[in-house]
Amino acid sequence: MSRRKLNYGQKAAVALKYNPELNFAPVVVASGLGELAQKIVNIADDNGVPVYRDDSAAALLVMLNSGAQVPPELYQIVASIYAEVVLNTKEE
Repeated sequence: MSRRKLNYGQKAAVALKYNPELNFAPVVVASGLGELAQKIVNIADDNGVPVYRDDSAAALLVMLNSGAQVPPELYQIVASIYAEVVLNTKEE
């Protein structure tokens, strides 16, 4: 885990990738705070990647380093995010 400190009101963003053939769990491909978080969201939006907004989940996930697999303690949070993204993507 990283030693990033999230200040109250500061934006956090995390990009995850999941390939079950390569990894047992989703992997953090980018994470950041403040201006970097906004850049991550902008890149996702520009490339048609679904963006799920949840400040609590982002605050936990941003503590992970890029390249790190999501730990088992966060599986339920990530599964909820993926489920919501899939549902919203099907509705569009």
